[in-house]
Amino acid sequence: MNLKSRLYGFLPVIKGDILGGTVSAIVALPQALAFGVATGMGASSGLWGAIILCLISGLFGGKIPLISGPTGPVAIVVASCAAYCTGNLNAVFLTLLMAAIIQIIISLTDAPDIVKYVPYPVISGFTNGVGTILILMQLNPLIGYDAKPSITEGIKSFILNLSDINTNCIILSTLTLLILFLTPKKINSVIPSQIIALVVCTFVSVKFGFETETISKIAIDFPKFINIDFDTNLIYNLLPYALTVSVVCSSESMLTALVADSLTNEKTNHKKLLFSQGLGNIFCALTGSMPGSAATMRTVAAIKTGATTKLAAVINPLFLIIVLINFSDFVEKIPLCVLAGILIKIGIDIIDLKLVKVLKYAPKDDIYILFAVFFLTVFYNLIFAVGAGIVLAALLYAKRTADKANLINTTYKIDPETAGLEKELAHDYKYQIRVVHIIGQFFFGSSTRIVSQFDEMLGTKYLIINYESDSLLDISAVFALEDIIIRLKAQHINLMMIIRSETVLNQLKNLKITSQVGEENIFHDEKTAIKDAKLRIKNKIKNKK
Repeated sequence: MNLKSRLYGFLPVIKGDILGGTVSAIVALPQALAFGVATGMGASSGLWGAIILCLISGLFGGKIPLISGPTGPVAIVVASCAAYCTGNLNAVFLTLLMAAIIQIIISLTDAPDIVKYVPYPVISGFTNGVGTILILMQLNPLIGYDAKPSITEGIKSFILNLSDINTNCIILSTLTLLILFLTPKKINSVIPSQIIALVVCTFVSVKFGFETETISKIAIDFPKFINIDFDTNLIYNLLPYALTVSVVCSSESMLTALVADSLTNEKTNHKKLLFSQGLGNIFCALTGSMPGSAATMRTVAAIKTGATTKLAAVINPLFLIIVLINFSDFVEKIPLCVLAGILIKIGIDIIDLKLVKVLKYAPKDDIYILFAVFFLTVFYNLIFAVGAGIVLAALLYAKRTADKANLINTTYKIDPETAGLEKELAHDYKYQIRVVHIIGQFFFGSSTRIVSQFDEMLGTKYLIINYESDSLLDISAVFALEDIIIRLKAQHINLMMIIRSETVLNQLKNLKITSQVGEENIFHDEKTAIKDAKLRIKNKIKNKK
């Protein structure tokens, strides 16, 4: 292939990346400004965060066009961190730097693979909680008052402030929401409704001289590196917040990557992704800019517009820099109530309406998990909510698995021949020989349930336990098995076991279980065990005669 052919092949790719990067930057602009204001770090901090993170993560990340910057979940945790630090900027930036370093450490481990095992109700409960927080936190700015650091405080303040509303803010915020919700999809696909709302409402505010709080000042100069004081006590106190920020940034990035993979038929290297995100967030922290993650909405906008490579992630910040240099005067006049309206729309978009629609058909366990994570996210702590959701999901899964584990007697149908043998035992031997099957996994969740089913077996001389599974027994199941052996011995019942799996058999040998049962009482198949039990009964009868 000659140079001309290659050039013609690359041109559509470059064109798609330029267009995708530009469109994603237009989507990012109002969001970055709004998230910066929402965290208390300022609009310029949000905008420079979008520029720095997207550029660095784009250069050092994978080949797919992941667009990064401040996002809703990240804004919420950073706002919580800033509220905890009570105006101590050194503490805030130290926390963000620690979080970025933790991200890089995570990228060097196998932890990124864990995201595949987080249940959907946990993710949905978390995203619904974040969306709700975004909405509730912007209620006060919507009517002309400052946002409050906590949800409960914000709701109380909003109710009190309703008696004295800024009319100008109500007009602008209402106009903002109308534009955001009523802009036709055809127009929205060309010019995002957030940009339309930003321009129209700012123009109305300036034209009619509305008295509202605005962004006021935005830094055009490139941010400079700041000195961070590494105080040992401060590091210790801020570590939980750093962990929270790093986990949220990492999770949001990996979830965005999953969406991007489904659109591009590619497979993202999550370790490389987190490394590039951590590196970008280090520069954000060192320059006093807001951290972030890969952003789903912006990434989807870029891909659907034609972006196919990470060049789009480089074009995006370059476009934002051009806007910052040429339109900073306009940006400074943007009313905060307009940004509040944009954040409320983002919050509504974050809420998982797909799950809400099928909620009444969902299993009860999923509903419990979803609401537990949702309420913990909104009213307590985001990272605790996710952790609690995962633990609850694991426990409920263990319960479901345990409920399936059971003791099945001779009515259990394995195959016609063995079923016939078991029926014959019931008829000819009057339950002197019983066969029970442990169906399902024998583990900590099912052990108590199975043990409780070993009631008095009157008339039984030989009990054959058939363990069907090839899953190893956990320590709870091992102790439960020992309990069963003791119970049966107390009832003068001879125990025989059928272990089909060599791995399970070796485990029982190592744990001395087979020696308690007796090596002669361990079998590999049911026919041999039944035949042996019959022979023993016959020999006993002969000996008595």
